[in-house]
Amino acid sequence: MLQKTELEELYETGLSMMEISLKLGVSHHKVCYWMDKHKIPRRTLSQAIYLKRNPNGDPFRIKTKLSKEEAELRGMGLGLYWGEGNKANKTSVRLTNSDPALHSRFVEFLTVICGVEKDMLKFSLQVFDDMDVEDTEVYWQSELGVRPEQFYKTTVSLSRGEGAYKSKTKHGVLTLYCHNKKLRDILVNMLR
Repeated sequence: MLQKTELEELYETGLSMMEISLKLGVSHHKVCYWMDKHKIPRRTLSQAIYLKRNPNGDPFRIKTKLSKEEAELRGMGLGLYWGEGNKANKTSVRLTNSDPALHSRFVEFLTVICGVEKDMLKFSLQVFDDMDVEDTEVYWQSELGVRPEQFYKTTVSLSRGEGAYKSKTKHGVLTLYCHNKKLRDILVNMLR
């Protein structure tokens, strides 16, 4: 017989049922049987994957005690995500815009309020074929204070000719990604 407290303790440390069976020197089926018998709830596949990818816990920590300025930043960040973010994506926080000041504030929101490490952020850039790709990438890296390795390959689209879009997108359109489903879910729930 496997004891409930021992199984719960091992499972709560992040071990899978297979890892518990190896640690205890028993079959996987025996661990499954006793987990069911003791009514120990199992993790979903999504929860198990998240735990394996984040063995030290969440890679973010949302700040709750806020100064007046931080409360304003929180409101602004949520507003930006509500207006410019992609809430339909279920696995990551995404925000797309051509305004570097807007992106800078959202990066500040993610790092200061959500406790996300800046190195966790990824970016993709869309430019037109009449723009200098390298200059545009360097521009965004400088504006946001991020490294070139944080950028995915830039997408180059055909220019639409003359028009107002040129002044609005002179540095392309940037999408910011923070790949964390749990953070995405928390932010979406804050908007409700």
